[in-house]
Amino acid sequence: MRLLLICLVAGTAAIGCGTSTQPPKPASAPQAGVPATAPGTEASKNEPDQATGHEAAAQTTEGKGPSAQETRKVMLGDPELTAGIPGEGDLTVEQVKGWLDDPRNHEALDFDLPLGLATGRALVKGVEADPLTRAKIELGRQLFFEPRLSRDASVSCASCHSPDHGYAAETRFGLGIGGQTGGRNSPVAFNRLFSDKQFWDGRAPSLEDQALGPIANPIEMGNTHEACLTCLKAVPEYELQFNKIFGRMTIENVGEALGSFERALVTGPSPFDYYEQFRPFENQDIDDLDDEDKVLYDKVKTDLEAHPMSESARRGREIFFTDKGSCTACHVGPNLSDELYHNLGIGMDAGQPDLGRYVITNEDKDRGAFKTPTIRNVTLTAPYMHDGSLKTLEEVVEWYNKGGHPNPHLDPKIKKLNLSEQDQKDLVEFMKACESPLPKVERGRLPK
Repeated sequence: MRLLLICLVAGTAAIGCGTSTQPPKPASAPQAGVPATAPGTEASKNEPDQATGHEAAAQTTEGKGPSAQETRKVMLGDPELTAGIPGEGDLTVEQVKGWLDDPRNHEALDFDLPLGLATGRALVKGVEADPLTRAKIELGRQLFFEPRLSRDASVSCASCHSPDHGYAAETRFGLGIGGQTGGRNSPVAFNRLFSDKQFWDGRAPSLEDQALGPIANPIEMGNTHEACLTCLKAVPEYELQFNKIFGRMTIENVGEALGSFERALVTGPSPFDYYEQFRPFENQDIDDLDDEDKVLYDKVKTDLEAHPMSESARRGREIFFTDKGSCTACHVGPNLSDELYHNLGIGMDAGQPDLGRYVITNEDKDRGAFKTPTIRNVTLTAPYMHDGSLKTLEEVVEWYNKGGHPNPHLDPKIKKLNLSEQDQKDLVEFMKACESPLPKVERGRLPK
């Protein structure tokens, strides 16, 4: 049971992270400090307390404002990180100065991830180049909800990535200034720390670059980067923060702050995660456990009882993680996404189909291919697919069950599943069991 204890303390078993579609058994769970590699990723997984390069990033950097002399461990998803500067109403210069004068807000943060995501700590992208601090997360929070980033001060990042809709949008396409619409559905803004390349087609090489794209997009925020900076520099509270945190205000710093905030948006444990935590005990004779493991058993059993996973969802889980559903061909790893690009046939019957990743790579295999979305909190983010053409999870499962839409570039992993009506219902129930809390975020507390 000692390996079982190590596995459970580290977090949910690395479902879909190994070479098998089945979850690892306790006896094969990775021990602390022993990396394992996830298919479709370029990094190996270490335990959450492994070094991440923050120590080097904490050294003084010319033109980057105050240096962080130590790292401080936090849990991403802790609402304290996204609660805003203490106080009420519009932010004032005095409140911002008081916040910035606290050296703890400039310390580089080492961090753990919540149950369910914990095994992916070493898969996190971008924190070596853009270390997290409370001050950067807070500045990014303000900018995320700041409509003055747009040309007419009518649209913010949250307009298309709303906390009320799982940091996505309930509309089929993203909405911009003047009621303009784009041609793609708004992707989620949570758990984006697991990917470097962003957008449905991966055209942005980092989360920081992605954050800046909509500002200058004529049908999104319709602004220019220069005009955006002019507007922000006219707000004393923003000028103070940029100068203290970065040494000066640049559009790149705007991207860094937004990237830091978005990395703090992570999903909490779901019923699925609590069930995975309990599964190693399912066939265990409790009388054979020693006292320490009995304590652990009681804890994970209590957690599961407080966050139950239905029998239908458990059946759906078996479909998801076996060849019957083959869902882990793409939905793999702690975030249940390979962060890669696949042609499912969506929209390929149009006269001029959206070619997706192909426009970026010019590689024939990428025609009509789009990034795999996460299954986590998918219940909150309808409609689905890159073009928002499927309104419900039932429609999504039906699409996969029929094998997508045939076209010359259909991903070879997409095949007819021949699932029964009950199987399809169970698969939907499993996805519902992947719903979990997101961090509480202060949406106000912006400069006047």
